[in-house]
Amino acid sequence: MDGNTQFSNTLIMWYLLNKRDLPWRKTKNPYFIWLSEIILQQTKIAQGTSYYLKFIDHFNDISQLANADEKKILKLWQGLGYYSRARNLHHTAQYINNHLNGEFPNEYTDLMKLKGIGDYTASAILSICFKKPYATVDGNVYRVLARYFGINTPINSPKGIKEFKKLAQLMLDIERPDTHNQAIMEFGAVVCKPQNPNCILCSLNNSCYALQNSKIKELPVKTNKVKVKNRYFNYLIVDNKKQTFIQQRTGKDIWKNLFEFPLHESQNEINANDLIHTELFQQVTGKQKYKLTKFNEQQTVHILTHQKLYTTFWIIELKSELKNGILWENLNNFAVPTLIQNFIDKYKITT
Repeated sequence: MDGNTQFSNTLIMWYLLNKRDLPWRKTKNPYFIWLSEIILQQTKIAQGTSYYLKFIDHFNDISQLANADEKKILKLWQGLGYYSRARNLHHTAQYINNHLNGEFPNEYTDLMKLKGIGDYTASAILSICFKKPYATVDGNVYRVLARYFGINTPINSPKGIKEFKKLAQLMLDIERPDTHNQAIMEFGAVVCKPQNPNCILCSLNNSCYALQNSKIKELPVKTNKVKVKNRYFNYLIVDNKKQTFIQQRTGKDIWKNLFEFPLHESQNEINANDLIHTELFQQVTGKQKYKLTKFNEQQTVHILTHQKLYTTFWIIELKSELKNGILWENLNNFAVPTLIQNFIDKYKITT
């Protein structure tokens, strides 16, 4: 038995004995596998599982997802973040339903043409659903391979991406690509964890480079992260006790197509006097009398992948009825960012 075969067999045996009972592991249906993979991008399994179950409850096949209203999809997605995933999910479902007779492609090049599907997702669908020999490489796989083989090439560099993909493909059990891929990813998630890996019980500990050379914490290697951008949000919460204003975000910025309160973005933290002289404030209040207060004396800090949002919620109390206003009780019908939902939940309690 060569080293490659032994490596794969060890992982597969461990997986068959220790794999977690997850709902998408009970099917080979490409729709369900695709849905689970998109949800689990940038999302931990503990959180993603409930969203997966919620989605298949509402959309049990690709035609139901394709024919759904985007607002409903975004509402169901609310809280997962990276909302472009949901928009791409809908776009691809419509394309498959309308142009491919509802059938998922079973060729790599065809899958890669679909919006929101890259090498990892295409390889997962092909190996799990069609048993084709394509290795999946996610964060867990990078970590297992880097530690076991002692690879110092940064995993987020062009060279590293190619090197690890080539190695993963070399180690793949081409007779059982579905089980192999799930085994190495599960092993990285459960045993070879980013912090405090369970090396004592690791099935590969007698031949792991990182363990033998005390390099567990150093591997895998990543190049410097992108600098975090600070942004200052001022939300104008108009309230006449019954109604408020919301608007839909557009463009290519964060939270595209989600709803929020009128927003003034400033270069830094501003005071009430600065705010009332903005064009947005004048538009919102017009010539009406108002009472202006801060809901949060300390700015709310909301952290995204490469952005940190310093947010102040300004309450503008009005007495007159609002033109184009929305009833507070109807806000839950709209998909909003987590930052906004957290405010709504707190504001309901205090008012």
